[in-house]
Amino acid sequence: MKNIFKYLIAGTAVVTLTTACSDQLETSPTTSVSGTTMTQSNDAAMIALNGIYRSMYTSGWSTTGNTHQCFGISAYNLCADVMGDDNIMAAQGSGWFWFDASYNVKARYTSGAWRSYDLWYAGYTWIANANYLIAMDSEEEITDVDRLYILGQAYGVRAYSYWMLAQYFARTYKGHESDPCVPIYNEPTTAKTTGQPRATNQEVYDQMKKDIAKAVEYLSKSLNTSLEKDKSFITYPVALGLQARIALTMEDWETAAKAAETVISLGQFTIQPVEAANFKANKQNFINNYSAGNVMWGANIIADQSGIYASLYAHMDAVAAMYAGYDRAPKKINSETYALMSESDSRRCWWNPNDENNHYQQEKFHFSDIQTYLGDYVWMRIEEMYLIAAEAECMKGNDAVAQQYLNTMVQTRDASYNCTKTGTEMGKLTSDRTGSLREAIIDQRRIELWGEYGRLYDIRRLRQGFVRTSAQGWPNGLLLTNKPTDDPECYMWVLTIPQAEFDGNQNMDEVADQNPTGNYPGEK
Repeated sequence: MKNIFKYLIAGTAVVTLTTACSDQLETSPTTSVSGTTMTQSNDAAMIALNGIYRSMYTSGWSTTGNTHQCFGISAYNLCADVMGDDNIMAAQGSGWFWFDASYNVKARYTSGAWRSYDLWYAGYTWIANANYLIAMDSEEEITDVDRLYILGQAYGVRAYSYWMLAQYFARTYKGHESDPCVPIYNEPTTAKTTGQPRATNQEVYDQMKKDIAKAVEYLSKSLNTSLEKDKSFITYPVALGLQARIALTMEDWETAAKAAETVISLGQFTIQPVEAANFKANKQNFINNYSAGNVMWGANIIADQSGIYASLYAHMDAVAAMYAGYDRAPKKINSETYALMSESDSRRCWWNPNDENNHYQQEKFHFSDIQTYLGDYVWMRIEEMYLIAAEAECMKGNDAVAQQYLNTMVQTRDASYNCTKTGTEMGKLTSDRTGSLREAIIDQRRIELWGEYGRLYDIRRLRQGFVRTSAQGWPNGLLLTNKPTDDPECYMWVLTIPQAEFDGNQNMDEVADQNPTGNYPGEK
């Protein structure tokens, strides 16, 4: 079998660059900034970008099976959520996401139908296509704003893709800088390209930092122009948001704070209140509406592009998810996490603790129109920027500033909220309480970003363990009593690399380079 990255360029426009587009990009001059040829190249590049973005919410292309749980970014975030401690699957249902939640996918790396292949193939598809666009960059100064807009997005896509791959296929960055991560490709690839070996965490994160810095620089040129109108693209604020996420993972508090605070200071997005009285009745809420004032990045889903059953809302909607089986696989919040909210917190309407069939069932995610299976995907909101700014300032020792960011955000949900805590101490387990300011900030991330961000991403970077209990609402099949969930240094959270990569990459050895299939090296 060929290496996965080697057959990405020839394909449909929906998933990858068309042959025509890739030819256009390769043959167009990269040093000129004006003229007919450059305009044609820009047009081809925009078609390619549209293909990349559409693949970020399209199901069925990144895997050979289990396609109903493989629908791009929202699927990967939901996967990371159910692998954590807060997003509970009450039952197995049809099995979608259950194997992620039960940590029962690592041994399936030889198949193209499971999560390892899905994530690897998607990540390197986006990287391969971004590389063809980045090849248009030039050592000479580029003054064409349209060209910079295209290049900035390509760098942003590549940075995000490496970040996502690193979350799943390597241990977390801090303390594991020399650990093996994933191969780096920063030039266009063809069927003749030699496969690269695994780079270290340090090398992969250094690549991310360079890429996202380029994205921020180039996209700043299109700030406040008509180019920024489409939230489905990585714009300047989104690039800053991704820079903040990467810096947060790296514990680079200065960069995280600066990036998040810059987004806030732009004033383009506003925190949206949660109106408990009509949140459920108002189907066009900001969770499924990418045009809402707080949404920075998302996907506008139209009827002929709906994944129908293979979509986020088919797995989440408490009323309409009939195929994925809401009644057979409902999602709900950890009761202990729910209890972190005060009685006056309007976000309590996102879950129903009194549902007769499933206590603490989720009400946060609904189709906007069940008749056509519509519901936009939201991948980044301004509220996250306030939480990142708060944590970064806290870790810098600026407690008063951190408190201000935290209180500003949370008081739109609970007017009585006023955090005056200090300190950075976190518990060994996510359920251990320290009373610190950082813990309060993380508590609000757990509530505010439930189902959206991917809770496991935070658990890993915080180097905490967790314990699931029946009292929290977990079913017996997901208690993970045979897993070292209390050990953040174990490999239970690190996915195995798909066999297809070893079959086609001469610089990857399936014995030496494969991640442990068990919880620890050498363990089965």
